Amino acid sequence: MSAKAPAEEIDVDGIPVRLTSPDKTYYPELGAAGSKRAVVEHYRLVAPVLLTALGDRPTYLQRFPDGIAGEEVYQKRVPRFAPEFVDTVHVTFPSGRTADAVLPTNAATLVWAAQQSTVTFHPWPCTAPDVDHPDELRIDLDPQPGTGFAQARDVARDVLHPLLTELGYAAAVKTSGGRGVHVFVTIEPRWTFTEVRRAGIALAREVERRADGLVTTSWWKEERGETVFVDYNQNARDRTMASAYSLRRTPRATVSTPLTWDELGSDVDPDDFTLTTFPARLAAVGDLWAQRRAVAHSLDPLLAMADRDAGEGLGDLPYPPSYPKVPGEPKRVQPSRARHD
Repeated sequence: MSAKAPAEEIDVDGIPVRLTSPDKTYYPELGAAGSKRAVVEHYRLVAPVLLTALGDRPTYLQRFPDGIAGEEVYQKRVPRFAPEFVDTVHVTFPSGRTADAVLPTNAATLVWAAQQSTVTFHPWPCTAPDVDHPDELRIDLDPQPGTGFAQARDVARDVLHPLLTELGYAAAVKTSGGRGVHVFVTIEPRWTFTEVRRAGIALAREVERRADGLVTTSWWKEERGETVFVDYNQNARDRTMASAYSLRRTPRATVSTPLTWDELGSDVDPDDFTLTTFPARLAAVGDLWAQRRAVAHSLDPLLAMADRDAGEGLGDLPYPPSYPKVPGEPKRVQPSRARHD
């Protein structure tokens, strides 16, 4: 048995960060190229651009202490042993309980999180100090069984993007790191989570109407079929999506990668962007999201669409099961079970 590599101290912009077990395997299929050190070096490399995606946002840590083949820890609260350079922000969960979440403000925090076995960063759609009013509308195109990235790409390119353009919205797009596509619209932080979610439902329904049966807004998996699900609940309080530039729990160690809309129209493959290939990608294109927050949009057009839908009898859609029941929300019962009952 080979000797365990000794702990090291890394200088991250003048802040010392301790790295233990640097040779520990995080991605078994990559061998030595998938070590803890490789993950740490990824986050050192992308820190300047990742902070534009994470900076000042409450952020949860998706950790794998024994590598991606082991147990997952989805950490919402900052641990007591976190060093002083890790900033925090107070957040309120849908239950009314509160916690102090990580607030990434420096590269050392990202490296420390990687040292704590973080593979993926999950930021809230709002920035401190006002964490009750989102500044992002998030559209998660989630392929269901029988569909894949190609279908999510087609919906994003051929249906969603033209619709957003009609509404006057500039939008940023990225791979999820898996089979899905994530689209972000920067909005004015004037609306509550409930209002932003309502706008997201209106947008999802309009995409569904225009997509010729390829898209669904059905919360219940038994009703989705071979479609792309628009997960409107990603706009609910306490729901998060993997950040741009984050690694994902995939055998190839894919990276959730910003794209141009022109790239989305090409033969781009999310499996092309990995822990080992991403340095060349970043060197070639830089930070495609650098100006993503330059213009903040109004939700009024989407809220007007929501009012129109309500006038036609289309009300709220179900929340996730862990959320308190909301007035006007439909029953949270699987349709097949409701019919049986």
